[in-house]
Amino acid sequence: MTTPSATDLLEQTAFLSPVWARYSDILVERGEGVYLYDVEGRRYLDFTCGIGVTNTGHCHPRVVAAIREQAGLLLHGQANIVYHRPMLELVAELRTIAPLELDSFFFSNSGAEAVEGAIKLARQATGRSDVIAFEGGFHGRTAGALALTSSKGKYRHAVAPLPAGVHFAPYAACFHCAVARAAGADPSFISGAAPDDAGCCGNPLRQIEHILHTQTTPEDVAAVLVEPVLGEGGYIVPPASFLQGLRRLCDRYGILLIVDEVQSGFGRTGRFFAIEHFGVIPDIMTVAKGIASGLPLSGIIARRVIMERWQPGSHGGTYGGNAVACAAAVATIRAMREERMVENAARQGALLKAELLRLKAQVPSIGDVRGLGLMIGVELRTAEGMPDAALAKRVVAECRTRGLLLLTCGPYDNVIRFIPPLVVEEDQIRDAVRIFEDALAS
Repeated sequence: MTTPSATDLLEQTAFLSPVWARYSDILVERGEGVYLYDVEGRRYLDFTCGIGVTNTGHCHPRVVAAIREQAGLLLHGQANIVYHRPMLELVAELRTIAPLELDSFFFSNSGAEAVEGAIKLARQATGRSDVIAFEGGFHGRTAGALALTSSKGKYRHAVAPLPAGVHFAPYAACFHCAVARAAGADPSFISGAAPDDAGCCGNPLRQIEHILHTQTTPEDVAAVLVEPVLGEGGYIVPPASFLQGLRRLCDRYGILLIVDEVQSGFGRTGRFFAIEHFGVIPDIMTVAKGIASGLPLSGIIARRVIMERWQPGSHGGTYGGNAVACAAAVATIRAMREERMVENAARQGALLKAELLRLKAQVPSIGDVRGLGLMIGVELRTAEGMPDAALAKRVVAECRTRGLLLLTCGPYDNVIRFIPPLVVEEDQIRDAVRIFEDALAS
């Protein structure tokens, strides 16, 4: 049989569902490290990382070897029926990097599945119904996860009704708070001291208390669900006081704190998990994306006393904890630890942020540069201070023509995100910033 040509293959794109919003029409042949190569051999510096998935780089040799070996031993061993070595080895590896207090594990396939499962766990463990989530949060696009998502209105368009019992509170976005304050926003809404590195104005925490008095009651709230760094919502890093305040609030009312580390986990922020930056231990943590270097795998990590309240048979899945995916995850964690990728993410992330801040001082359209480790967002604004999605779209397109792949995010799509693999080197960081600078100038 003749191998189809690239032209023949591209004709098949007409038969794919248009629901996939596309960033490019690149037909990729292979990936290696921080680079993707198309069918014509052109090389692209990949600072999208499959949306924060290929943290060890494309086709890391140790991960590929683990997948090949496991594929010859066992492809699928359903978790209700048998135990298999890769899942148990993964549990052992996760116990070395997750908070010690979180000592019970459940595996599924995607971030949305993990979030859905975590909410079911919280409701069953507490006997309560409601959940407080945050404006700008993204937790998935299945019905339950979508009910908790507010990063973009289009995700929720024309799919109502969604599951009830969800209440949205403002996230601690200090840059946007300062912008609103400068624009003369109602001081009763944005009150307190000006935000600084030590903490925020305190309004987001007060708004949660207000929700608990007006939209629900503490006795009805099972969980507070939060991203320690807001991902799809704009790559926003909250002050430590915000997450620490959430922990105190949950403790006061007997509410479970769920931290969504789907995008921010597995070394992305210069720590294995972003929550480590804030000195907070959650009750439940969801993980996915970078856990298996590109194979579908996700997990719920929780305190055992909570997991023990989950009724056997009330949750599950056919493919959760797939043997090949678990083997890839084991190899991923070992490679990250032994090759010191997390430390590299912190080091290269500091360089990336410094270079982007240098640009900010020169380019008026850059309103903010923020992030932790190799999870950096650049927010673009118009001369009037409004979100500039059009400029962000043009810059991303121009970067692509110059060989750099980037993505946008934020409710207005005006934030450009930099999420390279954690194996990125200094010269590749500088190449990316140079291309970005040239694209802005063009």
